[in-house]
Amino acid sequence: MWKNWLFSEAVLSLPRSKKVAYIAVVTAFTIVANTFFEAKFFGVQFSLTIFVSVLSGIILGSLPGFCACFLGDLLGFFLHPLGEYSPFIGIATGLMAAIGALCAKLPLDFKGGAQLKLFVASTVILVVCTAGITTVYLNLVWYKSMTYWECLATRLFIEGQIWNSVANTVLLVVAVPPLALVKQLRIKI
Repeated sequence: MWKNWLFSEAVLSLPRSKKVAYIAVVTAFTIVANTFFEAKFFGVQFSLTIFVSVLSGIILGSLPGFCACFLGDLLGFFLHPLGEYSPFIGIATGLMAAIGALCAKLPLDFKGGAQLKLFVASTVILVVCTAGITTVYLNLVWYKSMTYWECLATRLFIEGQIWNSVANTVLLVVAVPPLALVKQLRIKI
């Protein structure tokens, strides 16, 4: 039973060597996304990290998705370092994949259920990863003079992180269901 919650059907159906290759390819994709897929727009940093992490989790499952995204964040930092590396950001990125994979398994098998699963995943990610782990880390290390709530409000509304989250949510809800129709990707949502 645990295998079904930790791994996707696609990963479970592969022989061991292909599992490793499949996970490695997705890890490489997360490295590229963390290294190159970001842009600043009026002080707001837009990235595809949430979209790529959730997609990775759905493709691989919660455990290998977590590992792929954590490694993607770590290795992406070495390719494109901005400031210091934080394992807490890597953990938050990995959890995005795990949350996406677990939400994809919710029993919402009706029209619009896939979009609802992705919306739920994005909402949980906003609370646990963005408002939780990442903001707590930044508050303890960089924004020490602020309370947690001041730091959260600054990140979401002044720095504009909320718009990045909204953009990634829209991208997930719009793009993942059609991607699930591509048989070679083996996306099950």
